Amino acid sequence: MKKSTSAASRLADALAIVLGTEGIPLRLRAWDGTEAGPEDAPLVVFRSRRALRRMLWSPGQLGLSRAYVAGEIDASGDIFAAFGALSAAGKFAEPGPFRPPTAGEVFTLITTAVRLGALGPNPAPPPEEARVGRYGRRHSKGRDAAAISHHYDVGNDFYALVLGPSMVYSCAVWESEKTGLDAAQAAKLDLVCRKLGLQPGMRVLDVGCGWGSFALHAAQHYGVDVVGVTLSVEQAALARKRAADAGLTDRVEIRVQDYRDVDDGPFDAISSIGMSEHVGREQIQLYASRLQELLRPGGRLLNHAISWNAGAAAPDPDSFIPRYVFPDGEMLSLSDMVAALESAGLEVLDVEALRQHYALTLRAWVRNLEEHWDEAVHFAGVGRARVWRLYMAASALGFEAGVTGVNQILVQRPGGAEPPLRRSAWI
Repeated sequence: MKKSTSAASRLADALAIVLGTEGIPLRLRAWDGTEAGPEDAPLVVFRSRRALRRMLWSPGQLGLSRAYVAGEIDASGDIFAAFGALSAAGKFAEPGPFRPPTAGEVFTLITTAVRLGALGPNPAPPPEEARVGRYGRRHSKGRDAAAISHHYDVGNDFYALVLGPSMVYSCAVWESEKTGLDAAQAAKLDLVCRKLGLQPGMRVLDVGCGWGSFALHAAQHYGVDVVGVTLSVEQAALARKRAADAGLTDRVEIRVQDYRDVDDGPFDAISSIGMSEHVGREQIQLYASRLQELLRPGGRLLNHAISWNAGAAAPDPDSFIPRYVFPDGEMLSLSDMVAALESAGLEVLDVEALRQHYALTLRAWVRNLEEHWDEAVHFAGVGRARVWRLYMAASALGFEAGVTGVNQILVQRPGGAEPPLRRSAWI
């Protein structure tokens, strides 16, 4: 039988090369309306030849991602099914680098592009791609501030749609899959408070405080005084408003401040929830040592952070997430994070893995985004909304596959009261 030469079938061959797989478990629809692939497979629509051109210039996750953000590729229907098929075929949702195409495969890609009229100069990246290099060396204070602004200063109204009323932008703790997102986030905040052993009158530092949700919960329910620091001006503005609306301005102070500049310790406890991913491998020892210095003897620190599985391929610094979502962000393995905290003179009291919980959280955020799509586009623009849809869906698949994890590490500075004998004290 003569092999089909439709645009869709040629696209399927090209995509197989890009993903480094023999076949594509997808139904592809090309810009000319032709289709190829299994009838019952998830449908991916190529709306423009430009998408193939991007794949030619960046044959890997980055080229595909740029095409999706630009609206040149669409996942019709269930986005998790489409990205799941891509992930199964070529590790689309995983952090590791793609296998580079061979010389023969590059020739095939070029030939395909010529036949489809897609050959041309490298298209400019979508404007949503981060460009933080102009702000100085990696993890300098100025560049860190620019990286945080890229991710968090995209509009509080946009985040409210995605996160829901809790305004918590980190992994929730789910009693079951039927638990609502807000209840699961409240459970996480309370769990952190219990692990830290908060008591009325304590002074607490919340590093990377976001929109103030932990600070408000700790002050309101545990009677503590909280200093929250963030590099995001928009986050700080809303966090201060929320504290004022709750009548907690005398107990909650929100600062736009780098954690390296906090100089008014000691604190009885420190929370760092979803912040240390921004610190970077080269700075992680400084981070651990600085927080240790800010703790009183006997004080506890809870570090809640995404990790990558040390058995998987190392994260690719030139892939979609670093370019569009978390510029300069670095995931460490659990063992590396524990080693940094221990090297700073902190004693590990407890480690809890929450990988499955983050997959559930991300799926809930994707539902929120899709249910409020038109509003999200209004607040942040279609490109930004597409970035968030892609990154949250792909990240959920990464957690479900066990490639990435998230861990709460509870440590204590020696010299104070002994911790409880059993972890049941905070569970």
